[in-house]
Amino acid sequence: MRIGRIVAAVVATAALAGLGLSGAATATAATHGAPSSVTPSECKQGGGMADLADNVCKGGTHDGEAVD
Repeated sequence: MRIGRIVAAVVATAALAGLGLSGAATATAATHGAPSSVTPSECKQGGGMADLADNVCKGGTHDGEAVD
């Protein structure tokens, strides 16, 4: 009887922990999906070059991001 309660508690704890981890992964994925924009200075600091004709950063860590 006691072993059954322990097993049930372990299973319930694992299930709740799994839900918490999957919720955190979903929140993280949602924040990475939105495109961002950078200033020409931020583009240059990231190793890229701001193409003001197309309003996009080319190269570096901000490659492909919109330039304000």
